[in-house]
Amino acid sequence: VQLQASGGGLVQAGGSLRLSCAASGRTFSSYAMGWFRQAPGKEREFVAAVSWSGISTYYADSVKGRAIISRDNAKNTVYLQINSLEPEDTAVYYCAAKNGRTPQVGGEMRDPLKYDYWGQGTQVTVSS
Repeated sequence: VQLQASGGGLVQAGGSLRLSCAASGRTFSSYAMGWFRQAPGKEREFVAAVSWSGISTYYADSVKGRAIISRDNAKNTVYLQINSLEPEDTAVYYCAAKNGRTPQVGGEMRDPLKYDYWGQGTQVTVSS
């Protein structure tokens, strides 16, 4: 699976962005998907995850209530919408794929080592 993230950019605080991650291959629906981010000088941080079906989602506390992760298996794409953006959201955002059709996603999705494939990242910069 190859992943291509897009949709990043420069946005003012309080604004919104919708990131997309397009996957190649015909097995996209076999993977749970996650979004991570990494700010300069910081470790990669979990943001959100969605199950293979799109029914189950899981969020980091830092974005809970402001972010929505979703997927369209027919388009081999996962999305991350973040509203009410804050300067602290500034980071490179990465999408990742974790093999498995477990019905629910939870805390196990926080571990980047659990993922099998990674996209190249898209920069999000939030100005104050």
